[in-house]
Amino acid sequence: MTMFHFFNCAILTFGPHAIYYSATPLSEYDTLGTSVKAALVYLGTALVKELLKAVIGFIDVAGLYFALTQLTHRNISQNHKFQAVGLGWAFADSVLHRLAPLWVGARGLEFTWDFILQGLEANANLVLSISLAALGSLMWLRKNKPKTLIPIIYACAGIVATMPSITSYLRRGLGWHFPKVVGFELFTSLSMAFISWQLFSACQRPSS
Repeated sequence: MTMFHFFNCAILTFGPHAIYYSATPLSEYDTLGTSVKAALVYLGTALVKELLKAVIGFIDVAGLYFALTQLTHRNISQNHKFQAVGLGWAFADSVLHRLAPLWVGARGLEFTWDFILQGLEANANLVLSISLAALGSLMWLRKNKPKTLIPIIYACAGIVATMPSITSYLRRGLGWHFPKVVGFELFTSLSMAFISWQLFSACQRPSS
């Protein structure tokens, strides 16, 4: 029954393309090669779009670099600097993306879990923002870090920076429901926080 349902849906989805090709003069002029080439161009275009979505996440890295290295900070330690930057970054993100929906929707008479989940998502974003700021602090401000940890630091920063693209794909590409996505974000944020803390502690130790 499952395969029968699959074939029905596949025919409904892809059948009209074959019917259109057969029922129009396209089949008479042997334009199948042109259609195949256009399909390949589309696939290349879609791949570029996905890559650009991933690159957008690295704009956050550029912004954090500016906040950590170029903004004037009072005489505070490196430990406090990245935490302050990460906190401000996450708070601004929550105000920009969550305050208006919260103000409009959460004041309604009907209870919904969506706004509870948005609050949990904001907490996950706070942890990820501080983790990314910590990793950025290690990349740009810590000069005497162990060379063996440098690839790990950059890899972790790349993972955290692409988290918006990853969660977007889980929602739209794989069809994950909002609670499942939030659970993934909470788990990932705690995991990356632990890894970032371990890396930061390792870089704090005096080299032998």
